Amino acid sequence: MTVKPDDAPTTQLLACCGACASLERRWPRFCTLPPSSWFESDFGGFMSNYRASDVLLHSKLHIKMAAIVAGVLLSSSVLAADPSEKKPEPAAPAAQSVPYDFVFGARGLTDYNFRGISQSDRKPAVQAYGELQLMDNFFYAGVAASSVNLATNPSAEIDLTFGIRPKFGDFTFDFGGIGYIYPNETQLINNGVIWTPKNTDMFELAAKGAYTWEDLTIGANVFYTWNWLGTGAYGTYTSLTAKYNTPFLKGGYVSGELGRYFLGTTNATLGSVRLPDYTYGNIGVGYTYQIATLDLRYHDTNLSKSQCFTLTSDPQGVFSGSGRSNWCGPTFIATLSVDITASQTGIFAPSK
Repeated sequence: MTVKPDDAPTTQLLACCGACASLERRWPRFCTLPPSSWFESDFGGFMSNYRASDVLLHSKLHIKMAAIVAGVLLSSSVLAADPSEKKPEPAAPAAQSVPYDFVFGARGLTDYNFRGISQSDRKPAVQAYGELQLMDNFFYAGVAASSVNLATNPSAEIDLTFGIRPKFGDFTFDFGGIGYIYPNETQLINNGVIWTPKNTDMFELAAKGAYTWEDLTIGANVFYTWNWLGTGAYGTYTSLTAKYNTPFLKGGYVSGELGRYFLGTTNATLGSVRLPDYTYGNIGVGYTYQIATLDLRYHDTNLSKSQCFTLTSDPQGVFSGSGRSNWCGPTFIATLSVDITASQTGIFAPSK
């Protein structure tokens, strides 16, 4: 047997045992008797067979063996408790990147409200969307559709989006564009008065930023168009947002938005009307369970009913002659949505 340098106590123990075995061949039972029995009165003639030097050697061997055994046990226990021999902690799982992904979903709303103004004549609406994300959601392009009930009576609203979403630590940004398309529109004309453009499609530039600290996310947004809903007026919408994920209810949140819309003057065809600026806000609570989210939200603006009519050309205000609209007033909206990420379903596997 090969003995390693670290096995020095074991080596000494083996050597001691070998010496004891050698004496045992000369005097049977020499190594098996405890030293205390050598001096007992009933030991009698057995002791007379041994020299004093043998007895002394036997005693030393027993003492040395005991010391070595104790040393071996002690060194073993010390090695077992050696902090340098800690079990390695399990390595944290490496973050998996998704080179491409697809997010899609649908929702039902009791009212489709866009920046404080109803787009569905205070009636329920349904929506669906899909978004392709590339390079771990750095580049994106999407399409969304919603049922609407507007003055030009389009068959739907279709939104085309694209942009980039860079991330820097706890900061996330979104720079891109949004195209709003309203197919199959009919210009609203009553008694020779033109109330709407022929085409209310518009394109916006968008910039968003958000900072997340634990369960709180705060954000700032800016949207700009040089042709607001085809009227020829510019439109700039700015807002601040906040969302707090409740630690006492997993999936619960409280969120809100406060924004200001700055609008310009319409073209001459629409009477060169100076459109009113206004303030918009919403606040609500929600709960997400797996892929489903229920959101309950209060919306309001500071627009009067006549100002609301100026912005919407609400047909009820046109045909009744009142020149008023309730599309911009306070309202409570419930939304039930389902959102699915393809990679989470196994359609797209994360890259290793």
